[in-house]
Amino acid sequence: MNIPFNKPFIGTQELKYIEASLQNSRLSGDGEFTKRCHQWLEEQYGFPKTFLTTSCTHALEMAALLTEIQPGDEVIMPSYTFVSTANAFMLRGAKIVFADSQSDHPNIDVSLIERHITPKTKVIIPVHYAGVGCDMDALNSIAKKNNIWVVEDAAQAIHATYKGKALGSLGDLGCFSFHDTKNIICGEGGFISINRPEVRKRGEILREKGTNRAAFYRGEIDKYGWVDVGSSYLPSDVLAAFLLAQLEAAELIQEERMKRWQYYYTALSTLEKRGELSLPLIPAEAKHNAHVFYLVLPNGEKRDALMYYLRERGIQAPFHYLALHQSMYFKNYYKGPALPNSVKFTDCLIRLPLFVELSTEQQDRVIQEIYNFFG
Repeated sequence: MNIPFNKPFIGTQELKYIEASLQNSRLSGDGEFTKRCHQWLEEQYGFPKTFLTTSCTHALEMAALLTEIQPGDEVIMPSYTFVSTANAFMLRGAKIVFADSQSDHPNIDVSLIERHITPKTKVIIPVHYAGVGCDMDALNSIAKKNNIWVVEDAAQAIHATYKGKALGSLGDLGCFSFHDTKNIICGEGGFISINRPEVRKRGEILREKGTNRAAFYRGEIDKYGWVDVGSSYLPSDVLAAFLLAQLEAAELIQEERMKRWQYYYTALSTLEKRGELSLPLIPAEAKHNAHVFYLVLPNGEKRDALMYYLRERGIQAPFHYLALHQSMYFKNYYKGPALPNSVKFTDCLIRLPLFVELSTEQQDRVIQEIYNFFG
């Protein structure tokens, strides 16, 4: 019996809503189901204004436009993140400045950020790894003092909070993913939360290819045209129909994922006490969303050995990011300090299977094989 790393959850309403969307005369973006998704996200999580996008990558690209990144502007972010975090801003000419992770968590070490700030620093991007919130109070304080934008990369963080507030609502902008590896999915998709009132109207224009077409459809103007730069960031309303069904099942999805996350944590705690590995750290102020259950091994050799051991027994348990400052593309550009914690998580972190339909029997098998590995 093979155990996959991920299996997308599909509930009972997705096909019904897709069929309903096909009955509508408008299948392109910003139809009925898109609007219902926007309303749901804003009401449930308190986001001031949301726009669905075709991916979190495109949400980040919108953020780079909204923050008016110019060639030479500097953007601080963790090296231990997905390439989209950097790419979206590099496309506008930004210089990427990598900061190290915490020693005990893959999130950016906020205490290191100020040493990277220069007069050219325009944006700080905290990445909420595994749906665990960064220290947003300290980070926002630094940003406010230095007049710097905060763009939350909350790709993994839907339904997670920091001090009771939804991740993605704490910075100036928040960017989320609905890729089918995430908790809430639509295959490919995402959204941006625009928390600064003064750029909400521009956000609407940017995602409509730089036009004021949305205002035209609302009857606010008698014709629309090209008024700004932009691109086509709107997902089909058919995708939004699928997504709405997922959003309405969010509590069920989260409850089931959290059960499985906690089952792993309880069962594997003995190995942490023995010093064989480290389990995920969850700060008191952060309520996570059970997006990832990961282990950190003492070194890369041990991590790789465990990964291959599980693979040989039909269990998919992959590593995660390769630190971007060491990547094939960027390593020749990188001139900054050593980032030992980013390297540690690159070398030592492994993720266990976690999805709604993962059975207790399957989890017990994963757990038993891990114990077998450690003897």
